[in-house]
Amino acid sequence: MKKIKLITLLAFALMSCKDESQKILEKSSYENLDKAKQLRISGSVDSSYVYYAKAKEGLLSLNNKVETSRALTNLAIIENDKGDFYASIASSIEAEKLLQNQNDSISKSIASSNYNSIAIASKSLKNYKDAIEYYNRAVSISDNKVDSLKFYNNIGDTYLEQHDIKNAKTFFQKALQTTDSIDYARALNNLAKTKLLENPEYNPIPELLQAWKIRKKSKDNIGINSSLATIADYYIIKDKNKALPYAKEMYKIATQNKSPDDRIEALSKLIRLDPDNYTENFHVYSFLTDSLHAARNNSKNQFALIRFGNEKLKTENIRNENHILGLSFALGIVVLITTIILLWYKKRKEIEVTNTQLKMSKKVHDKVANKVYHVMSELENTPDMNKEALLDKLEGIYNISRNISYEDKDPILEQNFSKQLSQMIKSYASENIKIPTIGNEESLWDDVPDNTKVELFYIIQELMTNMKKHSQASRVLINFDRENNLITILYSDNGIGMRSILPKNGVQNTVIRINSVGGTINFDTKAEKGLKVTISFPVKN
Repeated sequence: MKKIKLITLLAFALMSCKDESQKILEKSSYENLDKAKQLRISGSVDSSYVYYAKAKEGLLSLNNKVETSRALTNLAIIENDKGDFYASIASSIEAEKLLQNQNDSISKSIASSNYNSIAIASKSLKNYKDAIEYYNRAVSISDNKVDSLKFYNNIGDTYLEQHDIKNAKTFFQKALQTTDSIDYARALNNLAKTKLLENPEYNPIPELLQAWKIRKKSKDNIGINSSLATIADYYIIKDKNKALPYAKEMYKIATQNKSPDDRIEALSKLIRLDPDNYTENFHVYSFLTDSLHAARNNSKNQFALIRFGNEKLKTENIRNENHILGLSFALGIVVLITTIILLWYKKRKEIEVTNTQLKMSKKVHDKVANKVYHVMSELENTPDMNKEALLDKLEGIYNISRNISYEDKDPILEQNFSKQLSQMIKSYASENIKIPTIGNEESLWDDVPDNTKVELFYIIQELMTNMKKHSQASRVLINFDRENNLITILYSDNGIGMRSILPKNGVQNTVIRINSVGGTINFDTKAEKGLKVTISFPVKN
């Protein structure tokens, strides 16, 4: 009955720790999503991209498909704006997969925006057939009539780029049915351009000026520049003197908007229309063109690095999950140990309380706590560890903790000591931490007393645990040597040095242990990098 209670308590501790970690991850993921949106609205697009990427990874690990697709769609839109069209399509396709079989209104809204993003990227890559297909998908899935009419405008623009005047005109006329003033102005401006292409004698100015007026009233700066560009282009053909003021105004607005694309387009017109300032405009045009090209390449590289970092983050998340599992397991063991200590205390209450607690604390530290960290280290370095092997190790720790109060002989002495010592040291090694050992032969320990072996095992285990937790070392060397009846052990690592030395209690424990067998331990305080420890003790026959 007691065993069932202990197992139940352990399971509860593990579940509680996992639930808490999920809550923390969920909170941070939504905070990253909100922060990304705020940064994008404020114009900090690059920073927004970073937080959308973080949100995407967190939400994906929570298996929140809808919100993950929202983050991915926004990543795709930003990549589109930065000219990284292939990356944009890749992000959108990933979002599209997550939205399959999602039929709620939120999912449909995200999906329509995502299809629109794929269409824009495809159009920019001159894949007009794909662009129209995805615009139509956006229309078919959208529950919002205003959005659908906006997509019609995009379809018309795609046909216009292919010089398909008939279809372009049809979709612009459909788009005019919108109740949104900005969308209406855009459709009106585009329809006027199309009519001019259809009939070179057509006068589009009344419609173009009306669209410009609506855009100014709505403070649609991007639309204002589009109107100015269209009007300037018309007058470049009909009357260059009238075109110049519109080109100058376009350049002014583009500069205020901090829009390099619009500035470059305005300058290209000014170079043709303003011969007095040709040289100055040409130099600025060349400079901006080169700068924009470099900036977009930098953005592509930056986004690629972020995506690469997210792949590493996935690996890190797996490691963190293992770490959380280890911590949860350790917490359960602590609860278990505490319960065992209480039971033991009841059985041995006639023993003086203070001495009993000190002795128990030492045993828990040596035989359970370090063993727990030992298993955690193995789990971290062996992510594909067999469940049965892990359960066997847990059962071993359980048996040790269960018998800790009345154990006579240390389990370390039940098998070949040299082999057990090597296995313990090896368990702390990983792909990033190499731990060669020299001289740990079976014959070295032949006439060493059992109590000395036990003390040496726990001293070395203390050093290895400290190295793994604190030292940041990538290489550890342990050398065993014997001359006559004196054994010397040299420990060295390339970590951060004396800053990572054992905590005060750890130092005291190792000193007490080695003194108990007549030996000495020295910590090299002069080493500029790494830690060096010398342990020596006599063999008493």
